[in-house]
Amino acid sequence: MTTTSSEERPFQPADLGTLAVLAWSGEHPDDEKDMPFLLAYSLGDTEGGPEATAEAMRTLLDDAGLPIGGPLVDGARHPSLPVTLLVQGDQAVVNMPHLNAQCVVPPEWLAAVKLRGHAYFLATTRAWPEAKPGEPVPKETLGEFAADEETLLNATHCLLPARSLR
Repeated sequence: MTTTSSEERPFQPADLGTLAVLAWSGEHPDDEKDMPFLLAYSLGDTEGGPEATAEAMRTLLDDAGLPIGGPLVDGARHPSLPVTLLVQGDQAVVNMPHLNAQCVVPPEWLAAVKLRGHAYFLATTRAWPEAKPGEPVPKETLGEFAADEETLLNATHCLLPARSLR
């Protein structure tokens, strides 16, 4: 009789460690208008470290039907997508299976999401321990991480329609 020593266990939100979401807006190269961006990432601060949080993030994204590394998923064309964006006041809330994540958004992000009707959501498996929630992230540091090839190849790319409470 052969037994396996490691069985797959179900996803646990705690496996993600500290999950953070950052919001910013920037000019989109296609039309030179501001695009509202949301970046979700883990600090990699679980017992298993960044490798364990990366695996947990992969499972989370897979459960939500979001491919890692592309293609871009347009939430408006996939109404059954189990990931949504709620914008209320100065808060953005991303709802997905197993969790909700929220962050404060700057006024220019709100203006961009109002103009476009959606936000560009990136959720990366790459841990970013230096960007702690509640602490400011310099624009250059954010740009280096968000545009880094390793971050982008290990992320889901999704346009999330912005909804609000009525």
